[in-house]
Amino acid sequence: MPYERNADLPEQVRENLPEKARNIYRKAFNNAWDEYEKPKDRRGDASREETAHRVAWAAVKASYEKKGERWVQKD
Repeated sequence: MPYERNADLPEQVRENLPEKARNIYRKAFNNAWDEYEKPKDRRGDASREETAHRVAWAAVKASYEKKGERWVQKD
């Protein structure tokens, strides 16, 4: 279930990530959704959705880090 807009993202993502990080998350999720369509392309028995969320979080963490309760862009 790819996300068309940032407003469609899960509540946890919408409420915690800044707008630019939400864009990264949405694009990475949608790409991973397409890339990991077949179970043989995923690790273990992870679902397609679970895999896409993991990829999306990894993409966010490449550019952002959590400081206290906020996600901020890395230097």
